[in-house]
Formats: sequence, C-alpha cells, structure tokens
Amino acid sequence: MKDNLFELDGRIAVVTGAGGELAGAISRGLAERGVKIAVLDLNEATAELCAKKITGTGGTAAAYCCDVLNAGQLREVCTSIESEWGVPDLLLNGAGGNHPDASTHSEFLEREDLAADHPGINFFDLPLEGVEATFALNFYGTLLSTQVFCRGMVEKGKGSIVNISSMNAFTPLTKIPAYSAAKSSVSNFTRWLAVHLSHTGVRVNAVAPGFFMTEQLRFLHIDQKTGDFTPRAKKVIAHTPMGRYGEPEELLGTVVWLFSDASRFVTGTVIPVDGGFSSYAI
Repeated sequence: MKDNLFELDGRIAVVTGAGGELAGAISRGLAERGVKIAVLDLNEATAELCAKKITGTGGTAAAYCCDVLNAGQLREVCTSIESEWGVPDLLLNGAGGNHPDASTHSEFLEREDLAADHPGINFFDLPLEGVEATFALNFYGTLLSTQVFCRGMVEKGKGSIVNISSMNAFTPLTKIPAYSAAKSSVSNFTRWLAVHLSHTGVRVNAVAPGFFMTEQLRFLHIDQKTGDFTPRAKKVIAHTPMGRYGEPEELLGTVVWLFSDASRFVTGTVIPVDGGFSSYAI
C-alpha cells in the first residue's frame, strides 16, 4: 500500500484567529483528518465554541484565550500545548482583520473631499492609531506567533507554517490601504522566512484568499434591507471569473496540501484561492 501523501493524522496544529469563520472552518477540517487543534483567539467565547464544535464531532481540540500581540501570553500557551500534546507540527497564522479607522470613505479622492464639513474619512484624515492597529494585528501577530511556535519545530527539524495573506497583497483594493499594506508584508515575510528556515526542515507558505462570504463581508456586501448585492459586491462578482464568492471550507484543500508531505518540496509560495480574481483583467 502506498503512503498517503496527504496524511495528517496525529499531528498537532496551532491555529490563531480560530474563532473566526475562515480559520475556524480550516480548524474543523483539519480536526476531521485527525489533527489535534490548539484553538487560539482573543475572544474566549469564540475560541471555546470552535473547540466545542471539534470535540463534539469526535475531534481533539483545546481552546486558549490569547492575544497574538502579547508574546508572554503566546509563550504560556506554547508551554501548555507542549505539556499536553507535545511540540506543534503545524502553525496556521489566521489572526487578522481590518480596522474601521484604517479605511477611506470613498474609492477616489476628489478635491471637494477636503472640505471641513465633508462626511467620512479621506486619506489625509486616516488616524495613525487605526493604521497601526491593522498593521500590528496582521503582521506583528504573524511574526510573534511564528517566533513562539516555530522554535520547537526548528529544534526537532520538521514543521510547516501557513500564513493567511490576501488578494490585497497582489493588487491593493480601494478604501483599505492599511490592510493592503499589512497583507503585503505578510506575503513578503512568508517568502523571507521560507528562505531563512530552508535548512531547518520547516517550510513556510501562505494562502491568499479572494472574497469569501463571511459574516463580516456579508454585512458590507449584502444590502441589509433588500438582501441584494451592494454595488461593491457586484464589482467583486464581475471581477471573479467563477462568478461567486468562496465558502470558508474551500480554503481547506490548499491548507491540507501545504501542511502535508504532498508539498514537501514547496516553500516560499503565496497561493491565491480566489475563483480566478487575481488572473482576470478585462
């Protein structure tokens, strides 16, 4: 019988941001394949819910309330995981998101937007605090989590890291400059770290999701009164060759491949999972 290159049974995975829809769906899918999941999230309730869904279907999971920007908390969690299960084999850096104060009101700046009484935030009004918060969560959170959970992988000479980048890293989307810059940093860091760790047995890759219909996106892309797509959502669909939004579970196959021995010669990649969005010009 040939070895199953996609076999993950018995491995230990740390998933940050696992209380969210995308990382949560990936966590459940990995657990169904026998992976023990350390569920990390800043929101204790959502972390517990994710872990409960996993254990309720026969999987193995433990929830940890943890701030990915707090190195001390991350080290405490790492110690707990190693004491309970052993050194992690896999790390999914799924914590991320945008901040309302890091987004502009409109796609294009017009001169009248500079008027003192003009509603909304334009580029010149962007508060540094919002930009810093967005950049910190997406990039520093990825960096710190990797520093903490990757060390054991290097010491044992084996491991796989998958970061969550974005379509914004390829082509910046309008209105969200800080998020675009942060995800570009995640992609660049992924490639840098892949080279840096290439002699240690630890591989580093990233997945760049396109538009997935999560609760956060649904609120912005679906008219709450009519249930129809908003004008921005219609642009997204028109620019996605497959003509629809992705479902969170559709990220799982790529992550399984990157975590498994099926991709053992793959490192330093940023793989779009976007229904063709990044390939379509006109």
